[in-house]
Amino acid sequence: MAYAVVAHYRCEPADEATVRAALLKMREHTRTEPGNLAYEVHAEADRPGGFVLYEVYADRAGFDAHAAADYFTELIVETVRPLLTERTVTFAEVL
Repeated sequence: MAYAVVAHYRCEPADEATVRAALLKMREHTRTEPGNLAYEVHAEADRPGGFVLYEVYADRAGFDAHAAADYFTELIVETVRPLLTERTVTFAEVL
């Protein structure tokens, strides 16, 4: 069963360019993963510093492999997360 992730990130407007660049680089890597079916990065139109990510993996194992990648650690854990003022993540099974 496909596995989806919806993440809402918010950072200070001064950090927006850094977060955006890291998320776009993450998208490049993620789209080449065998278990990834979709990875979309959105900037919220009416909230500076707001981002929405929509990700779909073939299954939970595909997401787990994604989260274990070295570039996930570098770009998300070490670069993006320290700059966030808000973060919510929803995991779902695609019906």
